[in-house]
Amino acid sequence: MNAKTKEEELREVQMLGLKLPTDPRWVNLAEKDLEEILTDHAYCEQKAATACISLIQAYPEKEEMVRELAPIVTEEWGHFRMVLKELEKRNLHLGRQRKDEYVNKLLAFQKKGGSREERLLEKLLTCALIEARSCERFRLLSLHINEEELRDWYHKFMVAEAGHYVLFIELARKYLPEEMVKQRWEAYLEREAEIMQELELRGDRMH
Repeated sequence: MNAKTKEEELREVQMLGLKLPTDPRWVNLAEKDLEEILTDHAYCEQKAATACISLIQAYPEKEEMVRELAPIVTEEWGHFRMVLKELEKRNLHLGRQRKDEYVNKLLAFQKKGGSREERLLEKLLTCALIEARSCERFRLLSLHINEEELRDWYHKFMVAEAGHYVLFIELARKYLPEEMVKQRWEAYLEREAEIMQELELRGDRMH
C-alpha cells in the first residue's frame, strides 16, 4: 500500500466531525511558552496510555479490543518519551501535572449507571473525542507554529491521534448497536462544542 501524502493525511483529519474549530489564536499562545505546552502534552500522552490500560483491565473478555489497545499503550508511552526528549533537547523541564478541565467536563457528561456494555460505550466515545480534539490541535501546530522542525514533529502526532480516534469509534461499533453509537456520538460532539466555548483559551493546555 502506498504511503499517504501529507495532503491526504490532512484531509483525513478534517473529517473528524468536530462541531467547533479551535480558535486560531491558540497556536500563537502555545508557542510563547514551549515548556508549558510540552509539559501538558507529555501528561496527555501518559493519560492516554493509562486510559487504554484501564479499558483492558475492565474488559479483559473483549479479546479484539485488548489486542488492538495493547500496542496503543506502547505507542502512547513512546509519545510521552518523545516529548520528554524534546524538553531535554531544549533545556526545558517537565512541570507538574495540572488539572484537565476539558477531560473532566467530558467525564461529567458520561452517563452514570446503565449496563456494563453501555459504560464501555461511554468510555470508548470519551477516548475517541479526546483523540479527535488532540488530532485537530496537532494539525494546527503542524501547519502554523513558526519553527519548521516542530511542524514536522507535530505532524507525526497528528497522524497517530487520527488513527486512535478511528480505532475507538470502530471498537464502539463492534460492541454496541450502530444506531446507539451514532446517537450518543452526536450528543458527545454537541457537548464537546459547548465545553470548548466554556473554557478559557489557554496556550499552556493541549485541550
